[in-house]
Amino acid sequence: MPLKYALVHEWLTPKATGGSELVVREILNHVAADLYALIDFESVNPDSYLYKRQIGTTILQHFPASRHGVQKYLPLLPLAIEQLDLRNYDVILSSSHTVAKGVLATPEQLHICYCHSPMRYAWDLTFDYLHQSNLGHGVAGWMARYLLHRLRQWDVLSANRVDYFIANSQHTARRIWRCYRREAAVIYPPVNVDNFPFSAEKEDFYLIVSRLVSYKQVSLIVQAFNELQKPLVVIGTGPEMKNIQKISKSNINILGWQPDDVVKKYMSAAKAFVYAACEDFGIALVEAQACGTPVIAYGMGGASETVRDIRSSPPGTGTGVLFKQQTAAALVDAVQEFETYSGKIDCAYLKTHAGNFSSQVFAQRYLDFLRMCKENKIVPGL
Repeated sequence: MPLKYALVHEWLTPKATGGSELVVREILNHVAADLYALIDFESVNPDSYLYKRQIGTTILQHFPASRHGVQKYLPLLPLAIEQLDLRNYDVILSSSHTVAKGVLATPEQLHICYCHSPMRYAWDLTFDYLHQSNLGHGVAGWMARYLLHRLRQWDVLSANRVDYFIANSQHTARRIWRCYRREAAVIYPPVNVDNFPFSAEKEDFYLIVSRLVSYKQVSLIVQAFNELQKPLVVIGTGPEMKNIQKISKSNINILGWQPDDVVKKYMSAAKAFVYAACEDFGIALVEAQACGTPVIAYGMGGASETVRDIRSSPPGTGTGVLFKQQTAAALVDAVQEFETYSGKIDCAYLKTHAGNFSSQVFAQRYLDFLRMCKENKIVPGL
C-alpha cells in the first residue's frame, strides 16, 4: 500500500507569498500529500495554485479577521495546531516557522520538519514584539512576557515531536541547535531562478526590494545612501514607509509596492542589490544574482552562504560585497569597496551561482532526504 502523507503549514493566505510558501508549493509538486494549516484563504482564491483544493484547517479559520493576520491570536496558535487529527497518515511533513512542527503524532508515524526558523516571536524578536505591540510596560507587559515565556517552553517541548529537522540554511541550523538542542540537515529553499531575466548591462542605480518593517533595516540603507548621494530605488511597503519617506533625500526614489514584472525589470537593471537585514536565508539575494546583479549585504545569516565576497573569492567567482557591522557607516564603506571591485565581477557567473539554489536542486535534495529518513526510521509499514 502507498504511504499516506500529510503536509502541515502555518497559514495560507493571498498575502503569504514568502519563502516558506515556495517550499510548500515545491513539496506538493513532488509529494502527493494532503494539506493542512491553521487557516486557509487560498483554496477560494482563483489566482492561487491551491484554488478549490481540500485543505484541513483549525478553529481559527472562523475567528474574526483571521485572514488578515492570525498572528493576533498568538496565545492560541499552539493549542490550535494540536487539534489537527493526523492519525491516519504514515508520514507527516511540516513546513514550520511558528507552530506547524507542534502537530501531535503517534510513535508509528514519521515526522520530518522543514524549519524556516524557530518561532521568532518567542526567541529572536521577543523585545521587538513587546515594543511594537505596546506591551513593554506595566501589568500588560508582564502578562505578555509570561505568555512569551510559556511559548518558549511549548516550542522546545514540541521540537521533541519531530523525528528529523531540515534547516533552510546553516544559520538556521545553528539557531535550531541553540533553541532545541537538535541537529538539522541543511537544504536551501527553492528559488525560481529561471523566472528572473538576466542582463549584463547595468544602469546607474542601486536597489532594495523589501517589506518596510523595522528588522529589515531599510532605514539604515536610506541613511547610508543619503550620505553617499548615490541613486537608490526602494520597492516595497509596510509600517516603516512614512519614516523612510521622511528621512529620504532627493537621490532616493521610493516606488512602494510594485508587481512582479516591474520588480524583475529593476532587479535586472540595477548596479547592485543592497540588503541590510539578518535573514535566515534571503531569497531576494539569490533572485538578484539570477539577474546577474551583484549584492551588497550584511554578512550575517543566510547572506554569508549565498553571496561570495569578491574580496576573498577566487578571480571571477565573486558575487558581491559583505559588510560585517549593521550600521550605515559600514554600508557606506561597503558600497565604496564595491565600486572599486565592480569591474571584476562576472555577471554570467552570478547567474550560474544562483543555479545552486534552484527549485530543481531543492527537489532532488529534499526527496533524497525523505527517502533516507524512511529507510532509517523503524516504523511498521515504512
